[in-house]
Amino acid sequence: MNKESIVLQLKALADKYDVRFEEGVLSRAVEMARFRVYPKNAVVTGIGETAGTAGIVVDGLVRSYYIDGDGNDITRGFGIPGGWCMDEGMMGYKEHICMWETIEETVVMLFDVSELKAFIMGNEGLKTIWINMLEQSLRYKMYRENGFLVENATERYLHFKKLYPELVERVPKKHIATYLGIKPESLSRIRSVLKDEIVVSG
Repeated sequence: MNKESIVLQLKALADKYDVRFEEGVLSRAVEMARFRVYPKNAVVTGIGETAGTAGIVVDGLVRSYYIDGDGNDITRGFGIPGGWCMDEGMMGYKEHICMWETIEETVVMLFDVSELKAFIMGNEGLKTIWINMLEQSLRYKMYRENGFLVENATERYLHFKKLYPELVERVPKKHIATYLGIKPESLSRIRSVLKDEIVVSG
């Protein structure tokens, strides 16, 4: 990838999410960043590692997950193009609190956290975008908490499909299941029932 093609790809992502940057901001960001291609199923970073680097997914798909007391991994979330990867440092953590791994071959744009924060705080447009992203993260957290409190498993799955329709077939079912807080066999039953309902109604 050359600089020009990366800037064009980032502009396309910005347009997709209706984000507007001042002239030259993306070029400067590309100059600050380093890029790395991770193979499928690669561990990007682990729990306890220093959170001095943050990433933005340019292409591919990543997953963040926790390890419970029995050694099971519990999916926290997914990173799609334009989304964060290893964002704990940007939120003030000194160490990573979850694992990050690729689900597909993934290109990540990597930044030094301190340098990126200074870049954001020194630009009013970027500062506004950063505040909007923080608000979006808070809404996501509230949605997750609300879902576990008031929605049943089927409702959580339908909400997941609505939020992330492109992930339903790309993400292994076991990861979707742990994201929803259910067992893989329960997810299979839910999908089967929903499929049967579509067939009957059709």
